[in-house]
Amino acid sequence: MYIMVYITTSGIKESKKIARLLVDEKLAACTNILPSIKSIYRWQNGVEEDSESLLIAKSDTSKIDEIIERVKEVHSYEIPCVLAIPIIKGSEDYLNYLDSEIN
Repeated sequence: MYIMVYITTSGIKESKKIARLLVDEKLAACTNILPSIKSIYRWQNGVEEDSESLLIAKSDTSKIDEIIERVKEVHSYEIPCVLAIPIIKGSEDYLNYLDSEIN
């Protein structure tokens, strides 16, 4: 089964660093970066508002534990957001591409 991994970061520089690492280590076949998102969240008994970057990595479910660990090793956040979202269907050609790049 394939997944998209949703990862928020402190900004585009951190997103690029993590994206490159995931692709170089064949943990993800492809990544996308949305350079600027606005996040509002609860943290330490208060409500925070920050500008962040969003990184989306495409991979296989067999890689998720390793992706989570690698992101936690290099991420600047105390508790980084790393969420696996299942891909229930996709272009067969694209899914074959994912296979060829991460296996």
